[in-house]
Amino acid sequence: MQITPSQVSGRTARQVVVRPVLGESPLRAREAAAQLALPYHPVSRSDDIELVVGETSAWLETAGLKVAIRFDSAAMLHRRHGGQNELLGRAVGVKNDRHPVVFDATGGLGRDAFVLADLGCRVTLCEQTPALAWLLQDAILCAQVSRYDAVRDAVERMTVCSGQSEAQSLHAATVIYIDPMFPERKKAAAVKKEAMMLQYLSASHDGGESLMAWAWQQAIDRIVVKRPLKAPVLGERKASFTLSGKSVRFDVFVRNAHSTSVQQ
Repeated sequence: MQITPSQVSGRTARQVVVRPVLGESPLRAREAAAQLALPYHPVSRSDDIELVVGETSAWLETAGLKVAIRFDSAAMLHRRHGGQNELLGRAVGVKNDRHPVVFDATGGLGRDAFVLADLGCRVTLCEQTPALAWLLQDAILCAQVSRYDAVRDAVERMTVCSGQSEAQSLHAATVIYIDPMFPERKKAAAVKKEAMMLQYLSASHDGGESLMAWAWQQAIDRIVVKRPLKAPVLGERKASFTLSGKSVRFDVFVRNAHSTSVQQ
């Protein structure tokens, strides 16, 4: 994976610095800082977003918030059996004999991408924040030596791309998946923490409109958008169909079904 600073419009994302884990060798932290062209600070400073890199672990931290990515964590192992997985799989078109290639245009913490890979899809996660893209790649490398066979198998189908999704040109066999950040009225403390970290890192503020416009320019047949249950449809076109869960829904746009259908 080649990691380069992303050029994004809109609000300015907060600066990220790299620091080592206290008491551990700083070698991997120094290498990460050099790779990402980010400042390296040997000690913590309260006003920074820090990519904290240890000998075998890494996470993002700021102002008491700490966010890590572990695809074999207890939470992710529980998520593998969640009811929402079936909806996500159906939305992208997973069937017994069909496992689509998926381009996750909003990589984030990689959880939906992991679920899709666990369902058999090959998934490219595109993440515009270099430090988060690095953390995703590191999580995949860690998961490749997990003691869980299913986790190792899933991450072999995951690839990280650092940069803006809008700079990519996709081939016709790809399904585009978009999960824009959105507020929810009720969130567990852990979810609030992760959402806040992603907002700190993000420079995008159009709610996914630019991604949707880009997606419709690609030569693909299906776009899937994750939305809050009662939120409006993203973009101007009507969804071909919708799959709804308890708190979120998946709007599915099948391009050949209504390429000229515009919501009135």
